Amino acid sequence: MNHYETVFILNPVLSEDQIKETVKKYEDFLVSKGAKMIAKEDWGLKKLAYPIQNKKSGFYHLFEYTVDGSAIAPLEVEFRRDERFMRYLTVKLDKHAIAWAEKRRTRNKQNA
Repeated sequence: MNHYETVFILNPVLSEDQIKETVKKYEDFLVSKGAKMIAKEDWGLKKLAYPIQNKKSGFYHLFEYTVDGSAIAPLEVEFRRDERFMRYLTVKLDKHAIAWAEKRRTRNKQNA
């Protein structure tokens, strides 16, 4: 089981319900592939550094999870097929990145 982090940007024209539905769909997809969700973060609507698909903003979300490496390719295929996704990035975390992510989670809990 490897430790991964996926950040994705959803289209800004989606409603709140559509965003929740999309996030839930992909969380369920990961769990069905045997993933253990560690953290989910909704970063909200943010301005993009450059336009993507003629959009200047997007809804950012982060998933942190552990799963077998064979589940990543099907996840990314689903991201490519879904027009609600503007961009995504999946990274395998090493021990230093895992420690940093844990610090970030505890810092976010204290600020909340």
